[in-house]
Amino acid sequence: MEPPAPMTTPPTIQARAFALRFISGKYQGGEFPLPESGEIVIGRSSELDMVLVEDMVSRRHAKVTVTSGQIFIQDLGSTNGSFVNGEKVKRARLNEGDRILIGTSIIKVVATENGQSLNEAKAHLEDVAAGKRTSQVRTMTGDIGEVPLPDLLQLFAASKKSGTLVVRTDHDTGRIFLDRGQVVYAVVNENYDVSPLKSFYRVVTWDHGTFDMEPPEQRDFHEPLTMSTEALLMEAMRQLDEVRRLGPDMPPLAAELQLSSPLIPPLSELSTDELDVLQLAHNHLRVEAVLNQSRMDDIEASQILVKLIRTGYLKVD
Repeated sequence: MEPPAPMTTPPTIQARAFALRFISGKYQGGEFPLPESGEIVIGRSSELDMVLVEDMVSRRHAKVTVTSGQIFIQDLGSTNGSFVNGEKVKRARLNEGDRILIGTSIIKVVATENGQSLNEAKAHLEDVAAGKRTSQVRTMTGDIGEVPLPDLLQLFAASKKSGTLVVRTDHDTGRIFLDRGQVVYAVVNENYDVSPLKSFYRVVTWDHGTFDMEPPEQRDFHEPLTMSTEALLMEAMRQLDEVRRLGPDMPPLAAELQLSSPLIPPLSELSTDELDVLQLAHNHLRVEAVLNQSRMDDIEASQILVKLIRTGYLKVD
């Protein structure tokens, strides 16, 4: 009988290292490593592990625990609450990519190879905050490539934030006005002639640029939005999907249009709505201006624009 084969020790699997990365707020750019096992307590009190010095953070706000390869967050009875992916939580499991809102800081769970010690991480956060201390007029700032606007607005809705969300791209500036988390108005490039609904749908589809959450403005709007933030976001995503289905024939908003010359297809074959869009294209040229001036929503007007281009009434300059 052959002797039993010697026992072999299975290879050790290296546990992944994670960190909390600040992607918005006073500490944006900072990163705080999580232990392989153990906990960190977050709050305003100076003796805690992660110290966030701001009014909306409680002295002992929340606790993050790492155990058996799993990460959990627990709110410690804070005044303003802890939020994960837009939902207020008492205790929740965290996964890579999750976004936590504490005070005015949006914090993302990320994999990391950073070997910072606890003291180094605390000092780094203090340095980040000190570097921004002279320009803390705004309460929150960030990059919409890092925090998509729908996610950001869900966070604000859940935490009932008030203020003006200012979104800037290379060419445009949008403003979304919030009252206790509810979107009440939106405008693009200060063009108040465009309905706030159209303006909101335009802004939330932007996927690059920066955002600033500025203090609330005391003002009355002529036609405030009344739909819930969740309903507005769902409709915005639906409209975006419908416009994308139009394919490459739908020109970008900055494109210019002109009537085909000679105009061969007969005008008598067009409906009243199609004639209206054709006239708007002739009068205003730019695609965005046509959509702004149309009494139809962006989906209907875009569908007609594409039809007029495909059938030879319009061409993109």
